[in-house]
Amino acid sequence: MLPLSASAVLLDIEGTISPQAFVSQVMFPYARAHLATFVARKAEDETVMRLLAEAREQAGGDPIAAMLAWMDEDRKEPTLKAMQGLVWEEAYRDGAFKGRIFPDALAALRRWKAAGLPAHIYSSGSVQAQMQFFEFNEDGDLRPLFQMHFDTATGSKLEHGSYLRIADAIGANPAGIAFFSDNERELIAAEEAGLQALHVFRDGMAPSKRFKAIGSFDQVEINPTG
Repeated sequence: MLPLSASAVLLDIEGTISPQAFVSQVMFPYARAHLATFVARKAEDETVMRLLAEAREQAGGDPIAAMLAWMDEDRKEPTLKAMQGLVWEEAYRDGAFKGRIFPDALAALRRWKAAGLPAHIYSSGSVQAQMQFFEFNEDGDLRPLFQMHFDTATGSKLEHGSYLRIADAIGANPAGIAFFSDNERELIAAEEAGLQALHVFRDGMAPSKRFKAIGSFDQVEINPTG
């Protein structure tokens, strides 16, 4: 058991509390396959039109082709993330799929909630997409388990300044925040900002040699520091 003391928890989603395959093999392919038809059906929607205009200005050409190319390149363009969020929202409401998280992560979130330890999310997916993922989840509406959500509007997950801005937003000392991610580059940035950086290794990944590492949230015990 890995003992920690923290006043707040900050979590990545993909590969950390949710199977990476769900995002890469379900959500992303769905958005790619349905983007064009979704936009065609939403021709009068002001938000869709604004995002198309932004993509056209950024790419200097066909906005649909540009967003499909950004998907292929796995670019974290805010315009793309917002459009994907709209496509996924419709998919969730239509029952095309539901969000999925690891059982050990769900158990830990419930423990932390009961102990009064606030949990926050920092993901490259838009805040809108995060909220949908937790609202329409296989385990029910999980939104009450979290306090605040952050995306790349806060800054890149690879820059330490982003984590300082999050610490300021949640009103916590960086040293009191336990950040969990499967991405060591994110952990390096978080560590540079003074956070407690912990590696979550899943699906055959090797544990980090630099950071404290867990293969399951059952392996960590956090003492809330208030």
